[in-house]
Amino acid sequence: MFSGRLAGVRAAARRTTGHNDLVSERAWPAGAATGIGSMPGTDVAEAAAIVFGELPEFPHLPELPARGVGADLLGRSAGLLVDLAVEVVPSGYRVAAHPGSDHRRAVDLLRWDLDAVEEVAAGAKVIKTQLAGPWTLAAGIELPRGHRVLTDRGAVREFTESMLEGLATHVAELKARTGAEVVVQFDEPTLPDVLAGSLSTPSGYGMVSAVEEPEARDLLAGVLERAAKITGQPVVVHCCAPRPPVGLLRSAGAGALALDATLLDGSPAKLLDELGEAWDSGVHLFLGLVPALAPARPPTLRELATPALRLTDRLGFNRSILAERAVPTPTCGFAGARADWLRRALALARDLGKAFVEPPEGW
Repeated sequence: MFSGRLAGVRAAARRTTGHNDLVSERAWPAGAATGIGSMPGTDVAEAAAIVFGELPEFPHLPELPARGVGADLLGRSAGLLVDLAVEVVPSGYRVAAHPGSDHRRAVDLLRWDLDAVEEVAAGAKVIKTQLAGPWTLAAGIELPRGHRVLTDRGAVREFTESMLEGLATHVAELKARTGAEVVVQFDEPTLPDVLAGSLSTPSGYGMVSAVEEPEARDLLAGVLERAAKITGQPVVVHCCAPRPPVGLLRSAGAGALALDATLLDGSPAKLLDELGEAWDSGVHLFLGLVPALAPARPPTLRELATPALRLTDRLGFNRSILAERAVPTPTCGFAGARADWLRRALALARDLGKAFVEPPEGW
C-alpha cells in the first residue's frame, strides 16, 4: 500500500499530466525508443547503420565489447579520461603512469566509433552516448598497488573530474560530427554493490567498506549537474539491478532512470514509492521491456508492454504517462544477442514507443 501522501500525489497526477519542465526540455520526441548501448559483433559501421536504421528518432552510439580491450564499458570510459591513463593487468584495468598501448587502443576505438556514426547520422536530431558512472568507474579500476580506486576518496574525486573534462570534449565532438543534440547516459551497474559493501578486496578475503548513501548521492549530484550543463539535456542513469537505488538517483538529480522493467514485479513498497515519486516529479523512465536475448518463442507486443502497463496501474497513473514520460528499451545491452534477434528487438522497441502514444484497441 502507498502512503497517504503518495496516494494524494497520484490523484493529483491523474488530474494534471503533461505539465513539467523536463518534458518540454527533452530532445527526444514522444514515443521514441532507444537502446541501452552494447551491440554484438565487431563491425562498428554495421552496428551504427542498424541503430540509426531501426531507432531513427533516438539512436545511440553503439558499443562493441566483443572487440576486446578498450571496447568494454570500463575501457571506453577510461578512454575519455584527461591526464589519467589505464593499462590492463590480469585482474582488469589499473591506473598507469602514462598512456600505453591499452589506453591508446581505447581512445582509437572510440574515435572509430565516432567516424562510423558520422557516416550515418545525417538528419539525426538527438543521439545518446553512454559511459560508466563515477561509482562504477571507481569500483572497476585499480590503483597502482591493486586496491580499487573506490578505496581512496581523493582518487575518486580525481577520476570524476578527469571523466567530466573528457565528457565535455566527447559531447562537443559528437555534436559537431552529427549536428544532433547529445543525451548522456551514465551506467551504474556496480552502484548497488558499492552501497552494500559487497565488493571484494584484492586478496578476495575481505570486503571494501560500503559507501554511505549521502556520500554516494553528493558525488552523483555533482556529476549529473555538470553533465546536464554540458548537454543541456536530461541525464540518464542506467542500473539494471533487480532493486535499483531509485530514491538516491532521483534525489541526485537524474533526469531519467533506465531500468529493467521486467524485474519490477514483486518490488517492495519502498521501491514502488520511489518510482512513483520519481515519475511524478518529471523524471523519465527508460523501461527495459524487450529481451536482450532471443526468447524461446516470439513475444507479442502486448506481452512486452505488460510490465509497463502493470507498473503504471500499480503506481496509480493514467497510462497516458507512458507517452509523456517513458521510453521503451531492451532490458539490457545486446552484446550476446544474435544478429537476427537484434534487428527484431529494436523494431519491437520502436513499435512499443508508437503504442505508448497511440495504444492499440484493448490496451
